[in-house]
Amino acid sequence: MNTSLTARISTFGAMVLLALLALMWALVDASIQTSGSFRWVTHSAEVIETMDDAVAAVRDAESGQRGFILTRNPAFAETVDARIASAHETMARLTRLTADNQAQNMRARELQRLMDQQIVLLNGTLGEARRGDFEKARATIASGAGRDLMAMISLRTDSFLSEERVLRQSRIEAADRRLAWVRDLALIGGPVIALCILSVSLLLIRRIRRPAGVIREAMTALGLGRHDTRVPVTTMGSQEFTDLAEGYNAMADQLQVAIADQGRSERDLQAAHGELLRNADILRERGEVIELLGGMAHRMQAARTDDELAQVIRVFVPRVLPGIPGALYAHNNSRNLLVPVTGWGGFEPARDGFAPDQCWALRRGQSHFVTQPGSDIVCGHVAADAVYHCEPLLAGGEVIGTLYLEGEVADESRFCLTVMAENISSALVNHRLQRGLREQTIRDPLTGLFNRRYMEEALTIEIARSRRSGVPLSAVMCDVDHFKRFNDEFGHDAGDVVLQAVANEMRSRFRDGDIVCRYGGEEFAIIAPGTTAQALAARVEEVRKGITEIVLRHGGRALGSTSMSFGIATWDESMAGDGAALLQLADAALYRAKREGRNRTVVDMQQAA
Repeated sequence: MNTSLTARISTFGAMVLLALLALMWALVDASIQTSGSFRWVTHSAEVIETMDDAVAAVRDAESGQRGFILTRNPAFAETVDARIASAHETMARLTRLTADNQAQNMRARELQRLMDQQIVLLNGTLGEARRGDFEKARATIASGAGRDLMAMISLRTDSFLSEERVLRQSRIEAADRRLAWVRDLALIGGPVIALCILSVSLLLIRRIRRPAGVIREAMTALGLGRHDTRVPVTTMGSQEFTDLAEGYNAMADQLQVAIADQGRSERDLQAAHGELLRNADILRERGEVIELLGGMAHRMQAARTDDELAQVIRVFVPRVLPGIPGALYAHNNSRNLLVPVTGWGGFEPARDGFAPDQCWALRRGQSHFVTQPGSDIVCGHVAADAVYHCEPLLAGGEVIGTLYLEGEVADESRFCLTVMAENISSALVNHRLQRGLREQTIRDPLTGLFNRRYMEEALTIEIARSRRSGVPLSAVMCDVDHFKRFNDEFGHDAGDVVLQAVANEMRSRFRDGDIVCRYGGEEFAIIAPGTTAQALAARVEEVRKGITEIVLRHGGRALGSTSMSFGIATWDESMAGDGAALLQLADAALYRAKREGRNRTVVDMQQAA
């Protein structure tokens, strides 16, 4: 077309030729820019298509993995590896495609990282299933980790595609503006030049605007969900638009296929789920004992006190081994005596227990039982004519106790007994560790006061109690004035002496029911149940005065005196149940005390009024 116009323009005179050449140059430049804009539109379409392909590949892999785990049908797993490889390749291609756009490239790399995590999780779960550990694979799926990752991928994908569609729309609009500029340029050449180039300009505008409109309408329809919309390639009128239309149609075809595949995958997953439900009754019947032992183990691990653990054992052991009374014995702290934890089935264990060497199961480190009198050696803690079974409780190769069962344990119950003994051993070890760690985790090692974690837990409990009973609840936030001076002048050891001194003073002056905590650094917090801020202020004033009278010394040197500032607030029904609002009010009162000169007690302004 350009060559034909040039040939026609050459027939005009020299005066028209210069103007026409200038106008032609402008038109050619505009055409090049418009073509570039549409190439960017094609680029955006390719980015969107690639993104959809990657997500579809991950979803297909996930569907195949779940289908295999749920149905144990290897056919579901045949395409997983190929789809994972496709997802890797497609995300790498997406990263290259977005290299020209730093923001989108960062989003693509983030999506690639999330998909890599999802693929690692898929491969791990699939590997467990391929090794035959379907129960563990199902547990991994049920944990929701894959679902959460997929939800994050979907959110990031939606954000990425939304940004790319906005970019694509802006490029289409830019192309439209350039088209409009070409149209205007064709009208300003003057009457003589206009007559010469009118036919060429109209043809150019028509050949660009019409296919651009067709493509834009097709893209808009696709965005509205009409996935079967295609661009008629034969009406494009130019190779560039023909290429663009073919690229768009190919992308739309692949998108439609991906949506159809996703639908089929969801239907297959639903069918597998239905099959799993149909087999649920059979699996439930076969797993009654395992389920019972699992429930027992879960409750033992959740027990917080010795009485709770004993109660779980009293309830569940007779259900696992019905008709067999007995008792659980565990080592005392000195490990020189086995003391009773609990008994069941009417058996009452002796309170004084017995020495470890009296039990042959503990000596041998394995089961010891007597099925009839005289059939084997009798343990020293059992009557000479007893029929019984002793099962040692082992954890990490160490004996921690024994299960005594009065009567004979049938062969079919030995498996249940073994699993139950392992669960009880694990629960005993865990219970002892929790009991020791609990005391360590609620105390501040420097001051001996409760730490912040314990304070937050206690505050939530006290707020719930206050809400139920209507009893007032107040809180105090305080810290040491000019504490940095002690660290700077005398060293951090001196600062520790100051913190210990004020902690001892507060501990001795507050009520036994008040909870005194080290909040952090030189800051402390006190929970005072059953009192209002106004009533608490007098007690806090006594504490404040007592702290000013402390004589501080360290390493034979006098450290001088110190003081503290206090802020008090009372909880009410309008505040949250976690205590955050109450502490914020007390903290605000503390900072007000600081602003007013330190070494004073300030009650929250609203409550003081």
